[in-house]
Amino acid sequence: MLDALLERDRIAWLAFFDARLMEYSDGVLTISFIDAQKFSGDHNFSIARNPKHLEMLNEAIESTYGRRLVVVEQ
Repeated sequence: MLDALLERDRIAWLAFFDARLMEYSDGVLTISFIDAQKFSGDHNFSIARNPKHLEMLNEAIESTYGRRLVVVEQ
């Protein structure tokens, strides 16, 4: 799915490349950017991410898996 996003937009791919899958339930995909191995604190830059990148991620998921999911950042 990230490959499909990379083909469309490299910046969007970079925005989500470091995300970690936290949970998937009932069509809701929860991702997180917190990685205890990298930084001692929170490095969630969701405020800096372009909303159109989330839409591109949703479209990449739909084109890869054939269904639309709700993506939630934690």
